[in-house]
Amino acid sequence: MEHTQEQTILIVDQDHDFLEWATKHLSADGVRILRCDNADNAVKVVAKTQVDLVIADLQLQPFDGLELLAKIRLTSPDTLFILTAGFPSTGQVIEATQQGAHDVMRKEALSFELRPVVENALQVAEDRREAHHPEAEPQATDARVKIIGVSRPLQDVFKIVGRVARSDAPVLVTGESGSGKELVATAVHEYSPRRQREFLAINCGAIPENLLESELFGHEKGAFTGAIAKRAGRFEQADGGTLFLDEIGEMPLSVQVKLLRVLQDGTFSRVGSNEVIKADTRIVAATNRNLAEEVSAGRFREDLYYRLNVVEVKLPPLRDRPEDIPLLAEFFLQKITRKNGMARIRLSSEAIGALQAHHWPGNVRELENTIARACALASSNVLLPGDIPLAVAPEQINGINKAIDTLLDRMPSDSAHKWLMETISSRALERNDGDMKRAAKLLGLSQVEFRDWNSRD
Repeated sequence: MEHTQEQTILIVDQDHDFLEWATKHLSADGVRILRCDNADNAVKVVAKTQVDLVIADLQLQPFDGLELLAKIRLTSPDTLFILTAGFPSTGQVIEATQQGAHDVMRKEALSFELRPVVENALQVAEDRREAHHPEAEPQATDARVKIIGVSRPLQDVFKIVGRVARSDAPVLVTGESGSGKELVATAVHEYSPRRQREFLAINCGAIPENLLESELFGHEKGAFTGAIAKRAGRFEQADGGTLFLDEIGEMPLSVQVKLLRVLQDGTFSRVGSNEVIKADTRIVAATNRNLAEEVSAGRFREDLYYRLNVVEVKLPPLRDRPEDIPLLAEFFLQKITRKNGMARIRLSSEAIGALQAHHWPGNVRELENTIARACALASSNVLLPGDIPLAVAPEQINGINKAIDTLLDRMPSDSAHKWLMETISSRALERNDGDMKRAAKLLGLSQVEFRDWNSRD
């Protein structure tokens, strides 16, 4: 870490072993490191000393890291902040970002991620000092949103939400079906200044083309068959709030034209009327399609694409964040058992391993449905791998078919049945280190049946 003048880092943590490790880990020429073990002392240090960067644990005394961030920013708005925690929650990450935290990091990742993040923060601090342009950040809100996860990809999403929520810029949420795009849209609204107004959602792919325009922009009485009264559309209803357009890639070109006008100047007309209506409605759109490819294919307007994609939030698929699966599964278990008045059910470690190994083509939605089925069919209060009805992914089916084809090609025609039994039982024994009991269980046989199977001529 080389900088034009000495820079100061303050490390705040109640764990003295961590303070020792972080001091040694971040030591470098041109960097002075201070440390303290409580939040009160940290405020006093910053009041007396110019501190470029504070690295603070979220769990501090006598007040937490978020409050420490707020207090220090009041007196030293240029000081950058990195907050650390074992498992930072959705709200903590978003609030910290909104208050101006440079980063929020999991402690288990600090040994290999902390140094590059600190180097980046010190460079930002140096650039700010040279430019004499401190950035003021708004205070956090009390909003909460249920997005479950502690993985780095999901925390990156929280940080983007924290930054973009403060503006009125259109947001495009992309990701596979079932990955939680509407939750992200809800978070953008709940952490924005519009949170006291309406949040309305509409699925553009679920409404027929001839009704979608009316649903969005409203209609006058008699505008079409069945229009028996004047009706306000979703844009009017969400005036001052947020409108979530789910599956925007399904929107017909004819409606896209009218949506483009709203994004350009905030005006539209109801179906069957020439009256121009103005609405201050923020747009958050979502799609599981590649809109750039849709533009190239002529199915989506290029000008609308760029209007919507001012800020893109890419939601990672569940298979790319396996560390979130145990938390999500436990959340769904509690939700389902509580809703149905069921006894407490827990997952065995083997069941958690099976869930983490699954591909999850349906993402979080598939996981929730899987846990619901497992609860409905549970024969005990502990779920084992065999109690979890995991769907077989298409690529797994293809792999099984290829294995069967290979087996058929190698099978001797004159003694096929015997050869097949010997091959399968031999492999079952190998996988279980010669343990006949476990090999029999793997094949769904008793030990007697397994022995008889292997002794047949």
